Amino acid sequence: MGALRLILGDQLNHNISSLKDCDRGCDVVLMCEVRAEATYVKHHKKKIAFLFSAMRHFACELTERDYRVDYVKLDDKDNTGSIKSEVHRAIQKHNPDRVIVTFPGEYRVLEDIRNWRKAFDLEVEVRSDGRFLCSTEEFSVWAENRKQLRMEFFYRDMRRRHSVLMHNGEPEGGKWNYDAQNRKPPKSGLELPPAYRAKMDNVTREVLNLVAERFGDHFGDLEPFHFAVTRRQALYALRKFIDERLLHFGEYQDAMLEGEPWMYHSHLSLYLNCGLLDPREVVQKAEQAYYDGGAPLNAVEGFIRQIIGWREYVRGIYWLKMPQYANENYLEAKRRLPRLFWGNETQMNCLRQCIKETKENAYAHHIQRLMVLGNFALLAGVDPKQVNEWYLVVYADAYEWVEMPNVTGMVLFADGGVLSSKPYAAGGNYINKMSNYCEGCAYSASEKNGSNACPFNYLYWDFLIRNKKRLQTNPRLSLVYASISRMSKTKIDAIRADAQRFFKSLDTINRQQS
Repeated sequence: MGALRLILGDQLNHNISSLKDCDRGCDVVLMCEVRAEATYVKHHKKKIAFLFSAMRHFACELTERDYRVDYVKLDDKDNTGSIKSEVHRAIQKHNPDRVIVTFPGEYRVLEDIRNWRKAFDLEVEVRSDGRFLCSTEEFSVWAENRKQLRMEFFYRDMRRRHSVLMHNGEPEGGKWNYDAQNRKPPKSGLELPPAYRAKMDNVTREVLNLVAERFGDHFGDLEPFHFAVTRRQALYALRKFIDERLLHFGEYQDAMLEGEPWMYHSHLSLYLNCGLLDPREVVQKAEQAYYDGGAPLNAVEGFIRQIIGWREYVRGIYWLKMPQYANENYLEAKRRLPRLFWGNETQMNCLRQCIKETKENAYAHHIQRLMVLGNFALLAGVDPKQVNEWYLVVYADAYEWVEMPNVTGMVLFADGGVLSSKPYAAGGNYINKMSNYCEGCAYSASEKNGSNACPFNYLYWDFLIRNKKRLQTNPRLSLVYASISRMSKTKIDAIRADAQRFFKSLDTINRQQS
């Protein structure tokens, strides 16, 4: 008897720990497409198709390498619909002496796996996920006895530990962070390279037909479909980014243009988070581009910071703070998620553009997610659980370990400052500066109050006023609250009246369409 080695849908990597020391003549590799994982939240159709296709391609690669693969398709007649029940069925079929699985990406899955030993009366070995540069144990050690868990200090430690962009023990160029050079607004005449479009094969076409049939009521456009679904395709996407986009990624990473969803971003998070790419190889390629003179330091450092800094950091926060983290709501936000997030019409062009592109692509870049969609949810006081679910549903790179800290901590300040030192709240001026969205909007970014004013303008001040008790002692908001203290009662009343009018309209639409 050999082992049953389970590969989850976000573990599509030939070096995954659950495959190490595999006896290819005796052990069985189990992979399964199950309805429970596609519907515990109603994932974007394109997200489901991406993962199912990538899983099928990965299973074929394993078979070609002489692994014994038991692959269960969604429409197999005996498919029981959940990971646990498929593992049980595989145990009955193959009679293994133990089950081996790599540490999962979501707390609910880990809790389920922890019960398998008792349920199956069989040894279940959970191995650490070596794809990450910082283990959960190492992050806990780093976090111990720290009053503040700031990403910048974690990032510096990661740079030192892995010798990334370092020279004689000091950061390359003499500075750790070049973010000040990475905030250019878009300018006319930008020559954006075309987005990578992988060719579709028969495996992917079969998956698209399956998803259209079984998940037709889920959010999002299924086609056109151009995601990489194999490691070879993902490596090509990486090379295309290094060669064509990295040069300008830094300076324009915060910029937004209508009709240009991809900008200079890498679009590699999909492939990193499901295993088709390893973060080490991505960092090495970017670092080499700097040393070869192919990209400036501000671009390379900013990109690498997202991977070995932010990506590793949010995973550490997630596993350090769960399960309590899932219930954080520091600002006591209670509003229902507005229907406009599901594509209902809105006169706010910035929201319309970002949601339209999310629906089409199962993707939006980080400033669209944070400073447009997230900023609106923060200012409107939307329930964190509903916002978390939305982000998990709509983005193809979203798994709870990466989504929840970004939303709960960065977007909504719902953790009260564990992750971010202040709320990322902004008025319409920021969006007007960093995009051309305001040019096609029914509202005016320059007007502060009234029916023609950009709602972000009065919602920003209303957010600060109504959350004054919780936020006024934040040192990073002292100047803002000093400004509020100088506001006349007439000004404050106008802000509140505009906000109440807007919220009444928002809530009315929600009730009518519930």
